[in-house]
Amino acid sequence: MAKRLETDDPAAEQEAGPSGLLERTLGVLELLAAHAHGLQLYEIADRLGIPRSATHRVLTSLVEHGYVRQERQLGAYQLTAKIASLAFSFLAGSGITDFAQPILDRLARDAGELVRLALVDGRELVWVAKSQGSPFGLRYDPDMGQVGRLSCSASGHAWLSCLPEEEALALVEKQGYGSREEFGPRAPQTKAALLRYIRQARQRGFSLVVQTYSAWMNATAAPIRRPQTGEVIGAVVIAGLHNRLTEEKMLSLSPLLLEAARELSLAMMVTPTLAPRRASGESNFFDSPA
Repeated sequence: MAKRLETDDPAAEQEAGPSGLLERTLGVLELLAAHAHGLQLYEIADRLGIPRSATHRVLTSLVEHGYVRQERQLGAYQLTAKIASLAFSFLAGSGITDFAQPILDRLARDAGELVRLALVDGRELVWVAKSQGSPFGLRYDPDMGQVGRLSCSASGHAWLSCLPEEEALALVEKQGYGSREEFGPRAPQTKAALLRYIRQARQRGFSLVVQTYSAWMNATAAPIRRPQTGEVIGAVVIAGLHNRLTEEKMLSLSPLLLEAARELSLAMMVTPTLAPRRASGESNFFDSPA
């Protein structure tokens, strides 16, 4: 997030230096990523707390380089598909999708529901691949590249259940609890409520959520571990409509889910980008080998 610099003084902006410009640029990209329909210049400036003149310069540069577009003159600014194409090019080059996709496709076909792959990136979970198994009716189809809300997503609960409880709660406190207004009507709002989900997932070996991430969606997820260390590097998720993917059905699908997680764990061993961080010990799916 950009630092709050509320002056249009050119001298003050020069003092921000290259790091300040980079911070502002990243702040604009992250903000637009969370608002697919776009934002006006003043909205971007006000939300990031930076001068409108500086915001305009950042946006102009991003437009010139093809990362942002403006709907019309004085219209809202939106991200283009260029950033997404970079991400998917990386995933394709890393081999992650090559190894994972056949497993996701088979699980989606057998379950008849959407299957997603979420990877640990630093201290977040990012959805990077999917396979749609429902051949008919309304289908749940989220955008890839989004960061999952740990407190109320099946993938988040699957990961948190494998961590010490203090560490799990610290991650959620840092990211924030997903509100019931924005997410699902049964999203946990307190430490005690979240711990009940985490402990149940730990006992089962997989998570199961009903209307916590969305009022119309249920999901179940299993952690993906490094075979050598047992460290969690991601989660595989089955998600579907609330009235179709019932708790009973999710429980019946758990053997298929756990088998897919095991296969993904083995398949990911040969992906060149999966070496853990050696310096900090922090798990990151997207680090390259040292």
